[in-house]
Amino acid sequence: MTSQRLLVVDDEATVRELLSAALRFAGFGVSSAATGAEAIEAAAAEPPDLVLLDVMLPDMDGFEVVRRLRGAATSGRGPVPVLFLTARDRQADKVTGLSLGADDYVTKPFDLEELIARIRAILRRTSGNPADLLRAGPLTLDPAGHQVTRDGTAVRLSPTEFRLLRYLMENSGQVVSKAQILDRVWRYDFGGDASIVDTYISYLRRKVDVEEPKLIRTVHGVGYVLREPR
Repeated sequence: MTSQRLLVVDDEATVRELLSAALRFAGFGVSSAATGAEAIEAAAAEPPDLVLLDVMLPDMDGFEVVRRLRGAATSGRGPVPVLFLTARDRQADKVTGLSLGADDYVTKPFDLEELIARIRAILRRTSGNPADLLRAGPLTLDPAGHQVTRDGTAVRLSPTEFRLLRYLMENSGQVVSKAQILDRVWRYDFGGDASIVDTYISYLRRKVDVEEPKLIRTVHGVGYVLREPR
């Protein structure tokens, strides 16, 4: 049995109840909400380890719920992981959800065993187990505390930016392709459209590479590499 707690957010009572029962059977603690406002209130009262979130809710869409959850994140605690579970299967919706920092995007109908496997994979990545600090030149990344500093000054990153920087730092000195980044950071290939990688590299550079030495370098025709200064 696990002590990890999930928050299921869906306006359909049948889906909410069946999913909650299945997840409890799998060993999770489960609470539920039928609206975005209820979800935000529940997450504030007792932060869950992961939120399973529908996009189509009666008061606000799931994208807005994620924005508010991120805005209300308490210091010292990383953003709560989010897995979108929705009938909205357009590629644009997936890109929007993942760009907001969601950890996965699953469309209905779904396979329950696969869903539980995805939930457990996310929880393993975000459980906050102790990990060694990652360092590259003036940059330090704390995987457990979800914190980044440059020359001792804190750098605020979105969850997606944090995952991207962590992947680059874990592979410091090695060139990684856009396909590798999509697979490891987003876990989607976006139908072959890798432009989102370029966009987030640009975001990251504005936050961690505003001063010399520059660390994130483009290898044209191949991908990106984070290199420590010589």
